[in-house]
Amino acid sequence: MPSPEKTSFAVIVAAGRELLESEGPQGLTMQKVATRVGVRAPSLYKHVANRAALLDAVAEATVEDLTDRITATDGTLPAIARCYRAFSTAHPEAFRLVMHSTHAPRPALARAAQPLIDATAVLTGPEESLEAARFVTAWLTGFISMELSGSFRLGGDVDRAFAYGLEALYEGLAR
Repeated sequence: MPSPEKTSFAVIVAAGRELLESEGPQGLTMQKVATRVGVRAPSLYKHVANRAALLDAVAEATVEDLTDRITATDGTLPAIARCYRAFSTAHPEAFRLVMHSTHAPRPALARAAQPLIDATAVLTGPEESLEAARFVTAWLTGFISMELSGSFRLGGDVDRAFAYGLEALYEGLAR
């Protein structure tokens, strides 16, 4: 009779997400995940082929989590933008992994993007909704990346700057 599994793929991915946030991408190792879930590193390979596959799984779980949160908003552009920012500032390393690497799978990214595409379609019409969603994503990602890296060093209120930018973006798309 085979021995029972001591961990699962979901537990491994959850541990990977925790390690990513606490130690950054360099701290997300197979050994550290194994220790966190209470198994020896070779046992992880029954569930995850290698570190790259672990990063892919962590990125996909992150995108799915973000998608769930976005779909729980009222679906408007401002609500989606605020949700995206709140998620990103709560999970900065996961944000960086998803937005600045190729680890997140395209189908998961497409599901995450759809609510924003729908929200921009209300403002621009369906013909320009993808372009508008890309524009919004670029602004949001740039703003959040600068915020997370401490690049806003001229003083002032960063929350107010975010609100100003979001309002200007919304009004521009609504024209």
